[in-house]
Order: sequence, then C-alpha cells, then structure tokens
Amino acid sequence: MQSLIENYNYVGYILVLLGTFLEGETILIMAGFAAHQGYLHMSLVIMAAFAGSLAGDQLYFYLGRRHGQAILAKRPSWQARVNKVEKMMERYRVLVILAYRFFYGTRSITPFAIGLSRTPARLFIPLNILVVLVWSFVISILGFLFGNIAQLIIKDIKHFEHHILLVIAIVGLVGWIIHMLLKPRAKKDDHRPPTADR
Repeated sequence: MQSLIENYNYVGYILVLLGTFLEGETILIMAGFAAHQGYLHMSLVIMAAFAGSLAGDQLYFYLGRRHGQAILAKRPSWQARVNKVEKMMERYRVLVILAYRFFYGTRSITPFAIGLSRTPARLFIPLNILVVLVWSFVISILGFLFGNIAQLIIKDIKHFEHHILLVIAIVGLVGWIIHMLLKPRAKKDDHRPPTADR
C-alpha cells in the first residue's frame, strides 16, 4: 500500500474525487485514515472531496432545473421523494440546503428537487459551497480521528492498516446494501398514488 501510494499518490485523490461525486462517506473516511497513516495529505483530501461533492451537487441541481420534468417522466419512482423535498423546502428552504448532504441516500434526489423548485441558483450555490466545504472537512477528520483511535487500541497499526481499511469498506458496503434493500419498498409505494389518481 505504501509503495503504491508513494509512486502513484495522485490515484488516491482521484478516487476521492470520483467517490465524493457519487456519495462518498466511505471513501472519504478511508482517505482520512490514509492521511493519518501518512499516505495522503489531509489538505489535498479535503480539496478533492470538496471538488467532487460540489460538482455532483451542481450537476443534479442543473438536471433538475433544466430537465427535471423529462427525467421524472422516465423515473416516476422519484416523484414521491421529490414531493417530500418540495414540501420541506416550502417551510425550511435554507435548512434543507444546509442539512441534506449529511443524510445518506439523499444527496442525488435533493439537489435535483431543489433544481426543480423555485429556489434561485444565487441562493443554492453559495449555501451549497459552504455546506460541501464543512462536510468535506468533517468526514475527512472523522477518518483521521478513526486512525487515532485505532492507534490507541492497536500498538503496531502499520501491520493492520489493510484490515482496518477493509473493515471501513465492509461497513460502507453493508450500509449501501441496506439502503438498496429498503429502496424497492419505497418505489412500490411511490407508484401507488399516480395509479390511484388515474
């Protein structure tokens, strides 16, 4: 691992960039741990996470703003979740923008729904920049602190860092599987209201 990152350390930052473009907690915690171990620089990890997360959010916002209705026509299962976000936006618009990134599984649909709403880009973009910066910093630091805790428990952490990274990856995978298992139920429910209205 040390040899790989020393020779190709830019790969780690690219993985953080791509991972945070999609969801990103797991890979960012792993990157924070790698920074604790000295394989990556924490400042560059945070910058890569910020760039990837912001790009993903702005893409979904743009898709909602420009092509929202066309996308919903192809993905009717999104409608119920979009409606929930729109209702929350009516009462807590700023709070929703500031908080959604910290909830797993909402970071695709929420900026998409915000783009569909009447929220102006001049409000969403600066608030989103702020929250993405905070999120990138907080999650990276959590990975770094996890390294500190692991070092307190395991004296010779270098010999177990592969296992620690594997545990982080497994926990992230289990979380994703649980999320995906719960998703089909929501989709079935989402299809019912439109059928009843027809």
